[in-house]
Amino acid sequence: QEVRGLTDIQRAARFFVAIKESFGAGCKTFAVRPKDVPRAVDFLRTASGRLQRVVIEQEDFEQLLKTYDRPDALFYLDPPYYEAEKYYPDRFLPEDHERLRAALGRIRGRFILSYNDCGLIRELYRGYTIIEVDRSDNLTAKSQARRYRELIIKNY
Repeated sequence: QEVRGLTDIQRAARFFVAIKESFGAGCKTFAVRPKDVPRAVDFLRTASGRLQRVVIEQEDFEQLLKTYDRPDALFYLDPPYYEAEKYYPDRFLPEDHERLRAALGRIRGRFILSYNDCGLIRELYRGYTIIEVDRSDNLTAKSQARRYRELIIKNY
């Protein structure tokens, strides 16, 4: 929701609060529980220090891979999970999964890729190192304790 008359800092502060207060950082549902504001401020200081020498770009993955690829590069990629693309505001089409696989096949550096565990992804990345992991689904209530299977895929 755009609020007129706010500075960039004020809009960023409101966004930070919305992210911290929303369930699963989705900004659509919110939990009702006390918050530790000083801890959140400490988190901002830590994040600010960590990000001082970081460049954040919003580009297509093919362009970023071409720009930063070199033999000693390490890419971590977390694309929209297969058949869950509708949950992302920027559409990631089925052919984008294949385009990502092709782009990763051309790089000189190394990559680590996280994906949901499904047959198509296993087939697409056959020949690479695939590690199965099991984790809690952090978007469900703790009382439901649902587990989620993921794949960590790498080329080294």
